Amino acid sequence: MTDPAVLPWELAASAPAQDAPRQAARPDGTAPEPGTQAGADTQAASDAGAVVPGAQGGAAPAVVPLRRNRDFGLLWGGAGLSLLAGRATAVAYPLTVLWITGSPGDAGLVGTALLLPQLLVQLPGGALVDRWDRRRIMLGAGLGQALVAGAVAALLLTGHVWLWALLGAAFVEGTLGVLHQLAERAAVPAVVPTEQLPAALTGNEARTRGAAIAGQPLGSGLVALGTSLPYVAALIGQLASVALLFGVRGKLQTERTGPRPDLVQDVKEGLVWMWRQHFLRAVMACVAVSNVLFQGLNLAVMTGIQENHGSQFQIGVVLSLSGAGGLVGAISGGWWATRFSLRTLVLGGLAVWTALMVPVAFLRDPYALGALFAASGYVGGVFNVAGGVFMVRVAPDRMRGRANSLAMLVGGGAMAAGPVAAGFALEAFGPTRTVLGLSAAMGLTALAALLSPALRRDPLAKGARTPS
Repeated sequence: MTDPAVLPWELAASAPAQDAPRQAARPDGTAPEPGTQAGADTQAASDAGAVVPGAQGGAAPAVVPLRRNRDFGLLWGGAGLSLLAGRATAVAYPLTVLWITGSPGDAGLVGTALLLPQLLVQLPGGALVDRWDRRRIMLGAGLGQALVAGAVAALLLTGHVWLWALLGAAFVEGTLGVLHQLAERAAVPAVVPTEQLPAALTGNEARTRGAAIAGQPLGSGLVALGTSLPYVAALIGQLASVALLFGVRGKLQTERTGPRPDLVQDVKEGLVWMWRQHFLRAVMACVAVSNVLFQGLNLAVMTGIQENHGSQFQIGVVLSLSGAGGLVGAISGGWWATRFSLRTLVLGGLAVWTALMVPVAFLRDPYALGALFAASGYVGGVFNVAGGVFMVRVAPDRMRGRANSLAMLVGGGAMAAGPVAAGFALEAFGPTRTVLGLSAAMGLTALAALLSPALRRDPLAKGARTPS
């Protein structure tokens, strides 16, 4: 899955024109630090048995397979454990409130508090990731998430369930999770050679989907056994993540030269850059709307299963099947990307999502719902791989934190409105009519994308100019 030899795609022969020329990779697969002298690189590579340009008649440098890249492996595993813990608590927060209070509205409020940092923290977080040490950001965020999980577990064990306390804990955990994800996404190109980035991004997306597969039933199943257990498990997972990330040796960003602008100027520069990416802006708008709708759909399914006297574990099964579909979609994303344009994938995916949403309004069987969610997740997995490759091609290293933060702001920040809006809609109209309304909104999104001028020209098609 993470070996570039088994992938059918390659990026263009080099990074975008605005990126500095890539230096020879280290023997462990990581990029050399800025300012490292060529002689030192040659000696280090020779000591490791790698072939260095100029050292043996101009031969090409040996590139270590991605699976043997130590820094990438530790980064991949550490971030994966943090994601797994986050997925477990993400489903545990609303389930805990829903089963204790019986109020979909309160459950939606907690879900919104967890997602609200996607809206509020992305822009400053992206700028900070481009300014501060990315490893330290991940370590600090992981330790903070462990403390939050421990505090929530202690609160529940005492039998005192205060809604305001869970709202605050969910918001803090969401904030730290945003910083952790931004730092990890921006760090990947620093430890992976350019030609291996598609494989690395495919592996990252597969890891994210795998965390969803395991995390959602883990969280819901542990809630059924004891309300504090998901947070105890998250505490252990976050500490293990921190232990792995301590082992990453290479620098995770290039040094910025010249006077450093203030934080506001950094944010403004990122906004100006994103505004020039017309195709990307249009795609992100579609994804933002669809993310809001799927957050509402998740809560509607939870409520429908509860009203049908189902269990928390059945809810976890449905959500985990969505992650399983996404995992398959991530692995096969390269196959789709080589055969269809990005525009076709976007329009076709929105249409498929619309068709899959309608039956959810009438089904209550968890396995039938799981099949529909698996198909929806498959489409999302393909989308995320294609979008990740596009982002790497157009965003220079100094901008990657802000580029990812803006993409997550539009795509993920909008999700904060989903649970709370769906919660009140469910109380007013019930699951069936709420899901039908969500389906209609998805259909309108697909129609708007079809008519959008910005989506008529695929920037990655042959002959198209990559935006700067």
